[in-house]
Parts: sequence; C-alpha cells; structure tokens
Amino acid sequence: MRRRSGLAGTKTSLSGLRGRAARQRPIFGACLRSPGVPLVWIYLLLAVFGGLAGVTTVLFGFGGGFVVVPLLYRVLLLAHGEYSATGRAAMHIAVATSTCVMIVSALLATRRHQRAGTIDWPLIRPLLGFIGLGAIVGAAAAVQADGGFVRLAFIVYLGVTILDCLLRPGFIVRRATATAAIAPLSRGIATAGSFVIGLIAAFLGVGGSVMTVPLMRRRGIDMTRATAMANPLSLPIALAGTATYMALAWRSGAALEGRHLGYVDLPAFAALVAGSLLGVRAAAPLIGRLPDRVHAWGYLALLVAVLLGMLLR
Repeated sequence: MRRRSGLAGTKTSLSGLRGRAARQRPIFGACLRSPGVPLVWIYLLLAVFGGLAGVTTVLFGFGGGFVVVPLLYRVLLLAHGEYSATGRAAMHIAVATSTCVMIVSALLATRRHQRAGTIDWPLIRPLLGFIGLGAIVGAAAAVQADGGFVRLAFIVYLGVTILDCLLRPGFIVRRATATAAIAPLSRGIATAGSFVIGLIAAFLGVGGSVMTVPLMRRRGIDMTRATAMANPLSLPIALAGTATYMALAWRSGAALEGRHLGYVDLPAFAALVAGSLLGVRAAAPLIGRLPDRVHAWGYLALLVAVLLGMLLR
C-alpha cells in the first residue's frame, strides 16, 4: 500500500510539474508547434529579419549577427523546447548560423561599398593579419562554453559598448580635429587589436563592427567610412568562425533535430540569406546619404534594441 501510495504521489508530482510547465510555456511557442501554423511562416519571419540584417550590414557594418542571433535563439527555443538537444545548443546554433550568414552579407556589402568608394584599404589591411586567428580561438571557446554563458557575455558586451559610445567623447559627435587622411594603426596595436576583435566577434557571432566602428570613429572617421570598413573585416571572422563551429560540432557528436551542417541550421541559413540579399540591395542607395550624427545615433539605437531583445527572453 505504501509503495502504491508513493507511486501515486510521484504521478501527482509529475502531473503538477507538467501543469506548471504548460502554464509557463509561451503562447507564441505553442503556436509555432501547432499544426495550424505552417512551417513556412517561421521561415518567412526569418527571411524578413534576414532582410533587416542585410540593411544593417550595409548601413552599420553589423554583419547581421546582432539581428540574427537573438531572433534565431528565441525561435529555436520556442520551436524545439528549452530542454531538447537543439534547445540546449540553441545559442551555439544561433551564433554559428549567424557567422555563416555573415559570409554572404558581408561579401555583398563590401562589394557595394567598394563601388561607392567608401572603403579605406590602407586602414584595413593591418587589421586583417590576425583577425582570422582570433576568430578560430573565439569560436572554439564559444563551443566549449555553456550556452547561457555565451548569452550573458553577449548581453554584457552590448551594454559595455553602448555605455562606452555614450560616455566617451568622439562617437556621437565627430572630432573637430578630424581630417580626410587618417594615419594607420601601429603594427603592435593592429596585431593585438585584430586578434581581440576576431576572438570577441566569433565568440558572440557578430561582425567586427561592434569594435571597429567605435575605434575608427574616435580616430576621426565619418560614420559612412567607419561602418563600410567593418564589412571586409567581418569576412575573415565569418569564414574562420563558421569552419570552426562546423568542425567542433561534428567532433562533439551533438544530435540535433532538423537539418544541420555542424552547428549551422541549414533551412534557417537559406531563409536568412534570401532576405539578406534583398536587404543589401535595398540599402545600397542610402550609402553616404545619412547625416553623420543621425547615422551614429541609429547605430546606438540598434544596439539598444538588440540588448532589450536579449534581456526580454
């Protein structure tokens, strides 16, 4: 009798846990899994945000990561559940897919800015040397880290960047001493700086914009050129980061639901790239036409929007 009573108590306890989980489950998450909502709507949503990523890549040099990572992270949790294999690796998948999308978006944006003559290659070349190496180290560290820690690091870094841009002079208002010719960085700063940029960008799945734009801005460069130069710097980050995420996912033997190449979600990648192509094309005519201060405030506003999106999980 005691044993039967214990089993009954266990069933009651499990039933209560299921009830609480059902009450806590987001309505949108239930809708994503319900047969009444076709899967195509999820990919249409990703395509729309892929278009936004394309626009932000051209105008702000983001590479798409600040748009893609929070959205895809949330969609994966809602579609698969927090405790599924995919849910546990959701942040890794979001970051890896973001770096893969970044290859396409950054390449297209670089081509557009090259045509517009807004890329200052003498300033960029010294940074290219170790940025790929830093990206490999950053991606490897992100795979080994807990997904929750990567998410927390993403939030903290965004917050620090926003405060730095607001509190330190030289970002919102361009330096009065700025000239058309800006001296390149020294070899030591370029080497160490490019490694750190690659490491942080690949760890978080974002382009180099979050570090290079404030850096270039404080050297007196206008926002159009500062954001333009972030795109070619994002390419080695994206290539090295994507390759590392794929290799380490295969090595770990992670059993993920759906179609994946390493940690890259292939259907999500296709939808995001399709939207990104349209976004890059739509934003290209705006290159060089935004007032400098408006451009700077727009950059910060997008960072704040992404930060709020990650906090309101």
